[in-house]
Amino acid sequence: MRGLERMSRSEMTIGQKIWQIHWTFVILICLTASVGFAMLYSAANGHLDPWASRQMVRFGAGLAIMLVVALIDVRHWFRYAYAFYGLALILLVAVEIIGSVGMGAQRWINLGVINLQPSEVMKIALVVALARYFHGGSVEDVGRIGYLVPPLALILVPSALVLRQPDLGTALMLVMAGGAMFFAAGVRLWKFALVGGVGLGALPVAWQFLRDYQKDRVLTFLDPEKDPLGTGYHIIQSKIALGSGGVFGKGFLQGSQGHLNFLPEKQTDFVFTMLAEEFGLAGGVTLVALYMLLLAYGFAIALRSRSQFGRLVSVGVTTTFFLFVFINIAMVMGLIPVVGVPLPLISYGGTAMMTLLFGFGLVLAVSVHRDVSIGRRGGMEEF
Repeated sequence: MRGLERMSRSEMTIGQKIWQIHWTFVILICLTASVGFAMLYSAANGHLDPWASRQMVRFGAGLAIMLVVALIDVRHWFRYAYAFYGLALILLVAVEIIGSVGMGAQRWINLGVINLQPSEVMKIALVVALARYFHGGSVEDVGRIGYLVPPLALILVPSALVLRQPDLGTALMLVMAGGAMFFAAGVRLWKFALVGGVGLGALPVAWQFLRDYQKDRVLTFLDPEKDPLGTGYHIIQSKIALGSGGVFGKGFLQGSQGHLNFLPEKQTDFVFTMLAEEFGLAGGVTLVALYMLLLAYGFAIALRSRSQFGRLVSVGVTTTFFLFVFINIAMVMGLIPVVGVPLPLISYGGTAMMTLLFGFGLVLAVSVHRDVSIGRRGGMEEF
């Protein structure tokens, strides 16, 4: 078996792996990120500094990391999946001890060069760990309640740590991405319905544990006009900017809400609103179309993988990407409460950008090594 494994690894050279990279997927990522560079340039009133230039440097570094990750055999990611998760968990615990505080939340670790947000790292680490766990299970295993307890713990422990920061949006994303992994692994729908029913029943209790600002966000979502100059200001200005863009927008650098500073957090959470004001419905639909293509390619790569681990990793990363897109756009349109989730590849931010590109690197690695079949214990069966 070891001889076969060494022979299979030598069959594909680095050059052949580079040729096997899904370059259409890479080009789509670059096109989407370019939209973000343009919007950050506009947010700074026609200047590369302070946001666009830094974002381009981060994207360049992240792109290099993504391509390196894509060339690494998926069996290596399988073997070190739990170690990756453990490292992310240690970083989350470290936030409680040495984390820096910003905007009323303790979410970052200051590394000097960058402020690392471990909750973003956990989004990818959780996907890899759950993929490793479910890879070794049969259909009968997935049907047993006891078999589902360890992966539930893998989800709930980091979610609880993230809630303490506090970061309700990221905690919900971890739970939803984990739920998608459970579904992809074959967990029956009635179990989701049962958990959903229990969750709805627990809402009155959960409400008592929310911070005051979190309660304000929910109440503002239900009635933003109640406090138009306070808690409702952000979403009201966002809706005004969205509506004022019309079909084709006011033009690049011509958005009045954004450039007159009525639109808050225009370089991060509300960057989609700025894009819609300047490029209108046409610009918003174009960006959504780019996202849809990335999602389609991500799920297609999952379907082509011969290993359960590869399929689950691709499904998990792609679903996490979808949650980023859906939550941010729904948030700025007033369809859900404001939870502070960035728009992927567009919003300004370092850790979110780098970890997402790392996740895309894993998807590309699954594509490059799609013919690798991993045994239940991690051994190579066929190549």
